[in-house]
Amino acid sequence: MGRYTGPSCRLCRREGTKLFLKGERCYSDKCAVERRGEPPGQHGTSRRKQSEYGVQLREKQKARRVYGVMERQFRRYFAKAARAKGVTGTILLQHLERRLDNVVLRMGFADSRAEARQLIRHGHFEVNGRKTDIPSFQVREGDVVAVREKSRGATPIQRAAEAGNQRSIPAWLDVDFVNLRGRVLRLPTREEIDAPVQEHLIIELYSR
Repeated sequence: MGRYTGPSCRLCRREGTKLFLKGERCYSDKCAVERRGEPPGQHGTSRRKQSEYGVQLREKQKARRVYGVMERQFRRYFAKAARAKGVTGTILLQHLERRLDNVVLRMGFADSRAEARQLIRHGHFEVNGRKTDIPSFQVREGDVVAVREKSRGATPIQRAAEAGNQRSIPAWLDVDFVNLRGRVLRLPTREEIDAPVQEHLIIELYSR
């Protein structure tokens, strides 16, 4: 499966909003969206009106880039959400929020989703006492996500935990920074998902 390996800030500029792909840098004055708000490329400053399809496509691309998901995987999440009972858009976002790499970020054990994915792949985390190295692993209500004993001294985790202790943790998670573990209390509500995404546009795109 291919993956994007170019500059993360370029993606934020393309979407015209902060996607918070580089952790603390996104909160500083070094953020590319703050310094250079126009889209990348020589035609970035042009003011071409977008079609309805173009607006929907950009929203889908924005959601994919926020969560670091490839197209085929994103379509699978949508298909699962469409089959489930409830509001499709909210269920889609809940599937994305339940990814282990996102939960590690939300708990404050990583500065960005990219860093969370790397730490998970290197085997630094466990779920319910079992080593889990799959970033797309779907956590469930009651699951306990913890830093493995041998990884607690890792510099990235210590640094992120110190910064995370000062951040606001979503109400659907409970985090113990002393023991470097957290519990999934319940699924997040739409109001608790702060991703800059208008999910109804994604539903309209896939319903064409």
